[in-house]
Amino acid sequence: MSYWPLLGIAIVVVGFALRFNPLMVVVGAALATGVLAGFDLVAVIKALGKAFNDNRYITVTWIILPVIGLLERNGLQQRARAVIEGMRGATMGRLLVAYLALRQLTSALGMKDIGGHPQAVRPLVAPMAEAAAIKNHGDLSEEDRDKIKAMAAATDNVGLFFGEDIFFAIASILLIQGVFESAGYPMTPLQLSIWAIPTAICAFVIHGGRILAFDRRLGRARP
Repeated sequence: MSYWPLLGIAIVVVGFALRFNPLMVVVGAALATGVLAGFDLVAVIKALGKAFNDNRYITVTWIILPVIGLLERNGLQQRARAVIEGMRGATMGRLLVAYLALRQLTSALGMKDIGGHPQAVRPLVAPMAEAAAIKNHGDLSEEDRDKIKAMAAATDNVGLFFGEDIFFAIASILLIQGVFESAGYPMTPLQLSIWAIPTAICAFVIHGGRILAFDRRLGRARP
């Protein structure tokens, strides 16, 4: 067995570490893996093109990006901040914990595209979290604002990652099932989904605690 095709993994790691263009890194790694596996370069490019053509419906989701841009241009973030400023008892910690719960529940039901960084975090969740923090802790430094945005993005990631595995008709569950079967442990997608529930609960408790602790640190940092 040749291990040269695994060089594609190293290309991805090095490319991301050096902050090269992610698309170019992934395509370069795919081409290198195919050539090192003994395939003709033209055949590898043909396979990539066929895969893109077969899954071109995925690019339909890009249509929503101009719509979000127009909404932001017309004050979507400002309205999101105003909503939070008018709510009594709203804090950054409570808001992000609530979004984490919503993200996990909807992902567990297969609705993983309801949230996301471009369509939910940037225009809504991050501005609302920032407004809640300012409301409770006063004006924030640029560093603290960036940390709040990062926490909002991380909350979306955690909610999606640990919530979607509860939905048994998703690609990640089928991939895990295939790995277990190849190792001699046959399991049904439903069994894997059930065993993903304790992990999702732990992820909610741990990340929810991190959010609340971060909110408390912001408060202690100011008189």
